[in-house]
This record gives sequence, structure tokens and C-alpha cells, in this order.
Amino acid sequence: MTALIAGTWWMTHRRLSALVRNPAMLIMSLAQPVIWLFLFGQLFKRVVELPGFGAGSYLDYLVPGVVIMNAVSLNSFAGMATLDEIERGTLNRFLVTPVRRSALANAGVIEQALSTAFQSLVIIALGWAGGAHYPGAAAGLPILVAASVLIGVVLAELSTTLALLVRDRNTIIMLNVMLLLPLTFLSSAFMAKGLMPGWMRHVASGNPVSWALDAGRAALADDPDWGAVAGHAAPLLALAAATVGLAVFSFRSYQRSQ
Repeated sequence: MTALIAGTWWMTHRRLSALVRNPAMLIMSLAQPVIWLFLFGQLFKRVVELPGFGAGSYLDYLVPGVVIMNAVSLNSFAGMATLDEIERGTLNRFLVTPVRRSALANAGVIEQALSTAFQSLVIIALGWAGGAHYPGAAAGLPILVAASVLIGVVLAELSTTLALLVRDRNTIIMLNVMLLLPLTFLSSAFMAKGLMPGWMRHVASGNPVSWALDAGRAALADDPDWGAVAGHAAPLLALAAATVGLAVFSFRSYQRSQ
């Protein structure tokens, strides 16, 4: 356990140092969620007038959607960093050291989690500046950020696994482009599930992106439904743990193939 903690510390320190030296991408990638927040927020603001929508302000409804959508978008291409390390030979050098494979996976999880949390907080602050209200802010906002981190971990570890197994940028880009829009629009990011077509509502109920959204929105309500929060957060947490395990297995599979 001590070796795992030490390895995780040094691998995380290495990745965070590189991020601190070049934070431009982390800042620049906020442009897209800002456009979603204020362009979509203005374009569809009257959708709340539909009977059964269930929100007084579309911006209030949209902020959690943009937070989770940004986490999905930010983490879907995490495997590109792994491909960079494969191409430079850095990963192969680490794999012949005593550093545990789980420490390599943990470092990626921690880096992506911190990046996702930072951007989620910025989006929440921008939403508040634009007039969004967070009734359950004290407990709800940390849960929304945690939900964004969990869905980010799921996507980042799947992307890392794909990079280790396929080792082709074009394949990763193609699969991510194919998945990003369905994951987003077959969820409750933009529209209340009660107003969706029946088939879409059923798909959204099984979409992990909706689990993260529903957990965050339930926690932000005037009267939070903690049962609903737990009911959506538990499978999301289990899925995140499973994808981390899959990434660790993929590191070992990659090493055996060398």
C-alpha cells in the first residue's frame, strides 16, 4: 500500500506539474461551455413555459447540464495524453520501473478530477453571474461538482483504455465524435425527461450522463431528495470504479504486448 501511495503521489505530481506549466488548454477549453451556457440559455429560455417542464428559469436548469456536458467533453479525449506518452516512449520506461500500474491509472484519475472540478466551479460561478439560482447550494453544489468528476472519470478511463488497446488517434477521435452527441442529447441536459418522446426517456434513464445530472439537480433543489441523489450517485460511483479497474487491466495488457 505504501508503494502504491508513493507511486501515485509521484506520478500525479509529474502530471500536475506539466499542467501548471501549460494551463492554456484548460482555460481555452472553457470557451465551449460558456457558449453553451449563454447562447443556449438565451435561445431556449422560453422552453420553461411548456407545461410540465418543472423549472422556473431555463438558466437554472441549464447550468448543471453544462457542468456535466463539459465534464464529458473534457475527459473524452484523455486517451490522447496516453498516446503521446506511448509515442514518446515515456510509458514504456515507466512500465519497467517498480511503479505500480494502478499508480499510473490513479495519477490520470486525479489530474482529470482536479481539472474537471476546476472547470465545473468556473461554470457554476459564470452561471451565478448570469442570474442562475442554486437553492440547495450549500450541499448541492459540492454534489454537482462530485457528479461531474465521477462522469469525467468514467469517460477519461474509457478513453485511456481505448488508447492502450487501439493505439490510434483517428479511432479515438471517430468514436468520441460518434458518442458525444448521443450521450449529451439522450440525457436530461437540455430537456426535462418528462417532455421527451417515450423511447428517448427510457434511454436517458439508463444513460450515465443523466445519472450525474439527476444527482446534481436533486441535490440543488429547494427541498433536496437525498434518496434520489443516492440512487443516481451509487451506480455512477460503481461505474467509475469499474472503469478505473479496466484502465489498470489495460496497462497490464499493454505491457504484456511489448
